[in-house]
Amino acid sequence: ASAGEPSSSTYSELNMREWWLHVGLICIPLVAVYLHIPPPQLSPALQKWQSAGDVFHFRGNKIFYRDSYGALGSSDVLILLHGFPTSSYDWHKIWEPLALRFHRVIALDFLGFGFSDKPRPHKYSIFEQASVVEALVAHLGLSNQRVNLISHDYGDTVALELLYRSDQNRTGHLTLNSLCLSNGGLFPETHHPRLLQTLLKDSSFLAPLLTRLTNFMIFQKGIGEVFGPYTQPTNADFWDMWSSIRYNDGNLVMDSILQYINQRLKHRERWVGALTSTFVPLHMIYGPLDPVNPHPQFIRLYQQLVQRSTLTILDEHISHYPQLEDPTGFLNAYFNFIHSF
Repeated sequence: ASAGEPSSSTYSELNMREWWLHVGLICIPLVAVYLHIPPPQLSPALQKWQSAGDVFHFRGNKIFYRDSYGALGSSDVLILLHGFPTSSYDWHKIWEPLALRFHRVIALDFLGFGFSDKPRPHKYSIFEQASVVEALVAHLGLSNQRVNLISHDYGDTVALELLYRSDQNRTGHLTLNSLCLSNGGLFPETHHPRLLQTLLKDSSFLAPLLTRLTNFMIFQKGIGEVFGPYTQPTNADFWDMWSSIRYNDGNLVMDSILQYINQRLKHRERWVGALTSTFVPLHMIYGPLDPVNPHPQFIRLYQQLVQRSTLTILDEHISHYPQLEDPTGFLNAYFNFIHSF
């Protein structure tokens, strides 16, 4: 190039710059649209679940719950506490058989989950969720009734707070008849949260971006990893889980809810202490392929610390969601426990 003319490398730099500018101009509206993707339509199954339920108000927020009247000869009440990041719909495969055995079967969506309100900004805590359960029991007029609890994952920790309050005779506490736990991170030392969970709970500047960028495919991959290889959810199942998360923009409160992992560490003595010292009948139903609470470390520690509890270890290919992966095995284990005392 003669003097005064731009060299070919300058041309290519200008071209590159222009190319990036175009890419940026195309991407910005695409990202904007992408981040405001409307939530998926609820499937007929989820619509049916929702329409069979009701709501009550807790501190200005609506809490969704289902309350089935079942067995006539029984006065037993059963309350089901779901895990993270899903909802009360986790119990749909075992709902009918439980309703045939119990006088009342009750499940709720915790605040920030499923069809319940998902306020933001909001400091979500296990203590508040336990108060939500107590408020529901009072709302249903069951405060003086002995109740049985089945809990899973996040619900296990809420159950331990309810157990603590019950054993300490706190005002408004539940009178527990029995507690059945399943695949929850009861002990911080044997709990392995997924990478995305760790990022969401610990990186305050990344979290708002990640909660918006998490899409169905990322979600499906993450949840698929905590199910066994032979018990994977169907595509419809994945969509139902995702729809209940996206309902009321629940994806945007995940980072706040995930603080429960840090709360478990902080309040370990209170919650593990309640578990090891209670006289309430305890049972653990465990899917041993669980990468979150891995075998055998988790179960060894559980048996060592919680010597009064009985235990069912399901088939070796059952993972983190036993009630969905092996509903029959789960029910058999539970009924054996309930009939044992």
